[in-house]
Amino acid sequence: MTAVVTPQRLREFFHPRSFALIGASDKSTFSALLYRNLVAAGHGEVTYLVNRRSDQVHGRRAYASCRDIGCPVDLAFVMVPAPAVGDALRDAAAAGVRSALVLSSGYAEAGEEGRRRQRELVELAAELDLLLLGPNVLGFTNVAAGVPAMVLADPPTTPGGVALISQSGASCGAMKDFAALAGVELSYVITVGNEAMITVGHLIDYLVDDEHTRAIAVFMEGIREPEVFAAAARRAAEAGKAVVVLKAGRSELAARTAASHTGALVGDDRVVDAVFARHGVIRVDTIESMLVTAGVAAHTGPLARPGVGVVSISGGACDILADLAQAAGAALPEFTAETTERLRTVMPSYGSVHNPLDITGAAILDPSLWEEAVAAVGNDPNVGVVVAVNSLPWRDSSEPFYGQKYVNAIGAGAARSAAPVLYLTQVTQPIGAQARAVLDEGGVAHVVPGLHLGITALAHLARWSQDREQILREVVPPPRRIRDMDPVPLSEVAVRALLEEAGVPVVPARHVHSAEEAEAAARAFGGRVAMKIVSADLPHKSDVGGVRLNVDAAAAAASYDSLLAECTAKAPHARLDGVLVSPMRDTGLELLVGVTRDPQWGLVLAVGLGGVFVEVLDDVALTPLPVSPDRIRALVESLRGAALLHGVRDQQAADLAALSATVSAVGRLAEELGPRLESLEINPLRVAGDRIEALDALITWRDAAPAAVGKESRAC
Repeated sequence: MTAVVTPQRLREFFHPRSFALIGASDKSTFSALLYRNLVAAGHGEVTYLVNRRSDQVHGRRAYASCRDIGCPVDLAFVMVPAPAVGDALRDAAAAGVRSALVLSSGYAEAGEEGRRRQRELVELAAELDLLLLGPNVLGFTNVAAGVPAMVLADPPTTPGGVALISQSGASCGAMKDFAALAGVELSYVITVGNEAMITVGHLIDYLVDDEHTRAIAVFMEGIREPEVFAAAARRAAEAGKAVVVLKAGRSELAARTAASHTGALVGDDRVVDAVFARHGVIRVDTIESMLVTAGVAAHTGPLARPGVGVVSISGGACDILADLAQAAGAALPEFTAETTERLRTVMPSYGSVHNPLDITGAAILDPSLWEEAVAAVGNDPNVGVVVAVNSLPWRDSSEPFYGQKYVNAIGAGAARSAAPVLYLTQVTQPIGAQARAVLDEGGVAHVVPGLHLGITALAHLARWSQDREQILREVVPPPRRIRDMDPVPLSEVAVRALLEEAGVPVVPARHVHSAEEAEAAARAFGGRVAMKIVSADLPHKSDVGGVRLNVDAAAAAASYDSLLAECTAKAPHARLDGVLVSPMRDTGLELLVGVTRDPQWGLVLAVGLGGVFVEVLDDVALTPLPVSPDRIRALVESLRGAALLHGVRDQQAADLAALSATVSAVGRLAEELGPRLESLEINPLRVAGDRIEALDALITWRDAAPAAVGKESRAC
């Protein structure tokens, strides 16, 4: 149904030359706003009003139908009640319209009946070859093209490098207003509503190739067409265009609210984090951070180095920034000896040269100190971006700004800097017309209002720049062959065989079928053993008393008999296939390695510290499959408890290369088991130096075939 959504069709959609306002009415605030916006942008003569009950709307002639207009129409804006939308679209298509926005609500956000109505809407649009945005949408503004097809007041008119996409129409109004206050200039403002046909992923993919857009800010509550979104996000990262997302749904309450608001699927939030990290998406928590981060990214592009160099006339601001940088994870590197010497030649004798750099009040008397400091810091090989902290007028005034000479000096230093330079105010303040004029006169390209917003944005950007380099280097393994397996329950013995075949090391074990064999196996291992019941019908053996640990060889025979007796009593219909005997492992670190199928994103690999750590610390890292071995290594290193793998308190350091290869083999096996796999879990995976062993494993299937259980099938 979405084959109609192509880059060429989207370009037509966002560059209309004529408009039909279907359902235009003097009583509608939406209609009045939209009409006023289009007229103010110079589209009055090519904006046609359609109202089948009135021949005059907004003081202009109104047409009973699109077919009555008699002139080509590129974009129809449908504002009629949901039951009348179908007829409106048929009329528009009959008049040659190829693109439509549907403001009307009462679709997927309104329950099962609304979801049925939305499916029918998409089917009709596809049948009519109409590209559809919405429903439940407030429209868009293409700023560079001067097309404010939007029912929000004060659409932006000065084009910039940030495209803003919002699933929420009402929130979008606040977002575009804050962008204007913060000096973030926009290339597009697009509301997407229910995303019945055009999704956020389609829009990101389109904007990757848009010449005016250098970064993309997105507010979303749910993610539709995950594969489209992931591919578009990855393409944006490759193109050096940051995608900055504010996604609601971290809390359970927010997830429920989002689902009821948009009808979108809301998956596990940690999986979303993993997908974003995998595809180079920056995730933020506030509207302000989303827009400021996107604005910085549009100005700087990917950073060549993560280091932030700070130049300020305020020592207090330097102290605050140092604290903020540490909290945000932003690097403030030491200057090189050459940079330090260069700065000492211009700094006053009472000044100290380090990062952050306080150039002191001497710059008030000698503004050239600003220029020299910014240029020196911006050419330091450890610095990827420079922030110059200084004041700006916070309200417009007829009086010239007293600090213009300092702004001019900062701009002159920026022109000589190899690294991009940002102008940073100490507090969050509006960047009004006078402030913008002051910056323009000084040749300063970008400003960030407030220390916290600025350093947080730079921390996000530095991490994104490094993640992007990994994405560009990453070689994802080709698709795996699918094993031809029936989705029937598997015993641990069968799972062990699959793991060994896939190259996953498992703890030595013997599958025995008598008390005598159990004792012989225990004596052969030469120490205490673990004994576990073997049954495809008992995935959780300990729940039915099916596990014995630290069993001495002399007690192995009795333990065998007691295992069978207890399991028979507690699970009388389970098929029992003897016992697995393996040596006890008392030392080493336990990990959990598993793959589970997410309903949106498919197979997701999880690695975490096992045992008490996974329960208490919840120290788990995730990534969608397929995945490269290098990324798995980075995943393991990202764990909060990764230091334990490096060896602490005389414990042997883990062989991280071997561990990464093992986890990679688990991921490959999960892919090979095909679309019927639900989960594959190794818990624990024991790591002791270069010895890595799976101690227990479980595979579950989607729609698994029922096991034929019964006492008559018991084999011991």
